[in-house]
Amino acid sequence: MKCVLVLIAGLMLSVPAFADGDSTAVEVNGPKAASELADILGGYESYQADFIQVVVNEKGNQVQETNGKLKAKRPGLFYWETSKPLSQYIVSDGKTVQVYDPDLEQVTIQKLDGRVQSTPALLLSGQVDNLDETYQVSERRLGEHTREFTLEPRSPDSLFTSLRLSFFKGELQEMRMRDSLSQLSILSFDHIRLNDTIDAGAFTLDYPDGVDVIREGS
Repeated sequence: MKCVLVLIAGLMLSVPAFADGDSTAVEVNGPKAASELADILGGYESYQADFIQVVVNEKGNQVQETNGKLKAKRPGLFYWETSKPLSQYIVSDGKTVQVYDPDLEQVTIQKLDGRVQSTPALLLSGQVDNLDETYQVSERRLGEHTREFTLEPRSPDSLFTSLRLSFFKGELQEMRMRDSLSQLSILSFDHIRLNDTIDAGAFTLDYPDGVDVIREGS
């Protein structure tokens, strides 16, 4: 389940390609940076996008690339789908996280406890008012329109060691997450739709009868 949740959103390299022409960077740290990020994310009632996810190992070699779609809606609703050959579906209703692996014919269901709630994807659907309590946050402003926020978890039990969110004109364009094995997951978003209406039925998980259902923590 840990690997699944890391891949959910999964993430500190160079300035992104969408940075402004003005390369002068302004640094902001601490509670002010956390508050700035909360203001941006708090304005996201819903977020939908297609994505490409690339995973790079500690040597800088690409080990995986997948395509998918995600939908997020406050409070607590999340849908994640990756295409073949690594097909997977992840859905949260705000109380549980369900993971369906078609190839394994298996569904895993886990309560949305505090540790799971700190996963990067849930920044798009969960509470963001207390970011400074959970993360050390720093910000870089690159020109007029580009902003990067780096989050370092305060808890040693976090699923990642650092996370960078890159925004252009207020839209989340990229997430980069590094885990405890120095593996980097990079998500690049496209066809972004902010605050469009999403029907609640989009956050249900359908799977065939007969698949194995595993309830963790029961």
